[in-house]
Amino acid sequence: MDKLIGFLRAKRWARRTLTGGTALLIVVAVVLLGFPLYSNWVHNQLQHRLRNQLASPQLKDAYQNHRLKEGDSLTRLRIPTLGVDVVVVEGISADALKAGAGHYPGYPLPCDVGNVAIAGHRTTYGKPLANVDQLNVGDQIILDTPVGSCTYQVDTKPFVVLPNDVGVIKTPPTPAAPKGADHLLTLTTCTPKGSASHRLIVQATMLNSQSA
Repeated sequence: MDKLIGFLRAKRWARRTLTGGTALLIVVAVVLLGFPLYSNWVHNQLQHRLRNQLASPQLKDAYQNHRLKEGDSLTRLRIPTLGVDVVVVEGISADALKAGAGHYPGYPLPCDVGNVAIAGHRTTYGKPLANVDQLNVGDQIILDTPVGSCTYQVDTKPFVVLPNDVGVIKTPPTPAAPKGADHLLTLTTCTPKGSASHRLIVQATMLNSQSA
């Protein structure tokens, strides 16, 4: 330690390098700690606006006529066992997912025939899918839309796939599928938490639906 102190006293550039490195580490720490707080603030502001939009006649008309734009409210996603209650938007771009969760464009709308595919965050922007790994077979997922609602039931334990495995959000052939398998819901999120190396998948089949 004495040698290190002596070296720093003798070398001005070493002192500057150490000071700069320390300052950089402090900045990185502030960013790492502050970004989740900032993203959650953005998420909360968006959710307030999205809930109002979801209840508007204009949104209902756009929904019925398939004229939703990226970032528009699409459905309210509720998972009672996890306490999740979030408005899902149309689109899965980085901007759209600031809402917390987004619907894959081009895939069936909530409660429709086919595989309704929704992606969401686990660690930022409200982290609505933070604990979906804790879901069990039989747990329910509810989607409330401008034109009605439907309830899905988790039919398999959450599982992990590679990011390029898009087969999980495709609709399987229905002729030999069990009852309800033509109305599916798939939730996707990054795993492990804080990493995008893999995707955690939750799949469910519809139990019932009702019109508004």
